[in-house]
Amino acid sequence: MARAITLGLRRALEQDPKVLLMGEDIGRLGGVFRVTDGLQADFGEDRVVDTPLAESGIVGTAIGLALRGYRPVCEIQFDGFIFPAYDQITTQLAKMRYRSRGRLQVPVVIRVPYGGGIGAVEHHSEDPTALFAHTAGLRIVSPSSPADAYTMIQQAVASPDPVLFFEPKGRYWEKGEVDLDAALPPAHPADDEGAGGLDRARVVRAGTDVTVVAYGPTVGTALKAAEAAAREGTSLEVVDLRTLSPLDLGPVLASVRRTGRCVVVHEAPVAHGIGGEVAARVAEECFFHLEAPVLRVGGWATPYPVARLEHEYLPTTDRVLDAVDRALAF
Repeated sequence: MARAITLGLRRALEQDPKVLLMGEDIGRLGGVFRVTDGLQADFGEDRVVDTPLAESGIVGTAIGLALRGYRPVCEIQFDGFIFPAYDQITTQLAKMRYRSRGRLQVPVVIRVPYGGGIGAVEHHSEDPTALFAHTAGLRIVSPSSPADAYTMIQQAVASPDPVLFFEPKGRYWEKGEVDLDAALPPAHPADDEGAGGLDRARVVRAGTDVTVVAYGPTVGTALKAAEAAAREGTSLEVVDLRTLSPLDLGPVLASVRRTGRCVVVHEAPVAHGIGGEVAARVAEECFFHLEAPVLRVGGWATPYPVARLEHEYLPTTDRVLDAVDRALAF
């Protein structure tokens, strides 16, 4: 996945001279996870910019550049480092277009490696997606596969809107097929046929008994749970949200109407999380189709634990299967 994002950024830089990258140690070092490795050598220090250690300054500068016609792509080194820029993101970046009645566009992309599973220290393994999804004016997306990562980063750069691009760093080293020559689907297709759009959810495994909804790092967990369930005769349908704001719940609702049961999985705490919004919308739209309550599997209502305990915090295949069993028990 990391390599797919690198190639997607390279393609965006090649195709549009107004695209530039900004972040801490992204140039000569190539970023902490080497996602921008080699890009400064090929495109120069004016387009791949090593910035000071100041997230608010990075995003504030990006907003100014976007207003002048550039398409800046910012990297936040780790999820927990984004909060010094929270004010810039939620009170400036998210509101510029609305405040100007559409006259101003701020096509800023903010790349955020997020989530656990790498044995990191405090402030390096969080899932803050819900904090930003609650803010109108931002597009929040998260790929779950190398193919999606390659396409979605290019779509994010091409979008006229600000996009927070949450990259599941625990999945950076997972491999998958990527078509580097495929035409780029439009970021925001106007019709219901746009399954490849940046703001479209997707069924990634068909099933008949229970719908499992996930995004980012937990899509892989859900797929492993589906494989294990299949060996026991239970068929799980897995839906990858891909976009958290706006939520594309069409595939989710269609699936739940078929299965009658729904489990939502994410690494963030269950309390006040994305899963609560999905559960509420499913209950509203599929009330007479549900055979059981919508169940949620996620992190606990605690700060993210030390590395040696993170396996107790993160959703596991067993926890997903336990929720599936409870849903089927009704």
